[in-house]
Amino acid sequence: MPIEDLEDRVVVTHPSDPKTQVTILKFGATVISWTIKGEEQLWLSTGALLDGSKAVRGGIPLVFPVFGKKETGPTAQLPQHGFARNSTWEFLGQVRESPLSVQFALSPEQVDPELYSKWENSNDFTLIYTIALDTESLETKIEVENVDSHEWEFNWLFHTYLKIDDIEDSMVSNLPGEICYDQLLKQSYEERLPVVTFHEEVDRIYQQVPESKLIQVVSLGNPIHTVKRIGLPDVVVWNPWVNKSNGMADFQPKSGYKNMVCIEPGYVHEFKKLAPGEKWIGAQVLYKDELKYQAI
Repeated sequence: MPIEDLEDRVVVTHPSDPKTQVTILKFGATVISWTIKGEEQLWLSTGALLDGSKAVRGGIPLVFPVFGKKETGPTAQLPQHGFARNSTWEFLGQVRESPLSVQFALSPEQVDPELYSKWENSNDFTLIYTIALDTESLETKIEVENVDSHEWEFNWLFHTYLKIDDIEDSMVSNLPGEICYDQLLKQSYEERLPVVTFHEEVDRIYQQVPESKLIQVVSLGNPIHTVKRIGLPDVVVWNPWVNKSNGMADFQPKSGYKNMVCIEPGYVHEFKKLAPGEKWIGAQVLYKDELKYQAI
């Protein structure tokens, strides 16, 4: 069967290859596995809790309506990264045959009432999440609709954990010339290095990156992941390194930081405002491609 609707997850298998699959946990609508011809593309912590007791560490968690933790404003009372990744989404079923696509939905009815009440004004929303599996690509697309009678604002982020062989042999390309906010240094600057390399913790938000720029993860000169963005102006690049990994109980093994890098397309540098009845769409496409150097 190309689509298996199990108790806690949905497994989508490409009709031409039983080893090309995507598995989506209903809790958080979190993609926890994506394989191409049997080869895993995402990193999932061996300590990740998949029982709905905590947001999943790894895969592709969904961040809404706030990125990080805000000290002021309508989202200040919400926990870090909001409630989408901590809610059980409704599985809507298959919506397309080629590429094979399924949908999930989230509205206030699926969110824990106590958690939802922490979003000032308890804004009414509908999220429709579409996952499309092709032979060598995975598209994740979100549609956010304001079904309330007043305007509200939000952040969105695909918190994508990509699997790699060795972080010290890896680099992220096509970001020179972009404005970056370094969350460790607490300052903004223009990225002048030709590639992002990793020899310590990295936590940066690249802001208003042109949609035409493809973000590539390159290992020993070979592109292993390419990320295309649609409607998502910002890119978070994150690796927790040693100390941060040690401080997260669900980050296992502790050496796991060597085998992952987060490339996170989103709308997080500022909030996106949505008028009553308005819809907004953002998407990422993960795929394989040749090396494409895009100059400033």
